[in-house]
Amino acid sequence: MELLKRRIEQDGKCYPDGILKVDSFINHQMDPQLMYKIAEEFARRFQDVKVNKIVTIEASGIAPAIMVGYIMNLPVVFVKKKQPKTMENMLTTTVHSFTKDRDYTVCISNNFLQMDDHVLFIDDFLAYGNAALGMIDLVEQSGATLAGMGFIIEKAFQDGGNILREKGIRIESLAIIDDLSNCKIVIR
Repeated sequence: MELLKRRIEQDGKCYPDGILKVDSFINHQMDPQLMYKIAEEFARRFQDVKVNKIVTIEASGIAPAIMVGYIMNLPVVFVKKKQPKTMENMLTTTVHSFTKDRDYTVCISNNFLQMDDHVLFIDDFLAYGNAALGMIDLVEQSGATLAGMGFIIEKAFQDGGNILREKGIRIESLAIIDDLSNCKIVIR
C-alpha cells in the first residue's frame, strides 16, 4: 500500500519509546478515501478465508473495521473497553494499552461472538500484540474460529507480529515499520 506508506512518511509523527502517531489521517481525523483503500486491501488479502464477522476493539479499530465490513458485506462487532450495564452473556479479558500504559478489562457479549463464527480481527496498530492476544482469548472463550488478523500498521521492532505468527495466526499488515530509532520512520 504505497498510498499508506506515503502518508506515514508525510504525516506520521514519531515520539520516544517507539510511539508513532498517525492521528491526522487514521485515528482522530480519518481520511475516508485512504480508509476505503485500506479496507479494500484487507478484503483482497482475506478473500480466500472463510469469514462471517469482523471484530475490533474500540476505539481506533472502529473506522477500518466498519469499512472492511462494508466492503465484505459482513457485520462488525465491537469489543468494549467499558462494560455496559445491558450486556448479557459477557466474555471478558484484560488488555494492556501500550500507548496509554494501562490495563483495560474488555468485554463482548457471547450473543455476538459464537461457536459458528469465523472472525476477522481488524485494528489500527500491531505493536506488542496485547490487543490481539486479548482478542484471541475472547475467541477461544466463545468457541469461535479466528480466521485472521489485519493491522493497518505493524511495528515489527516491538515483536507482536512474531508472537502471533509463532502461534500460527494469519497476519496481514499493510505497512510494517522496522524502526523508529532517533525518531526516523523506517518502513519495510
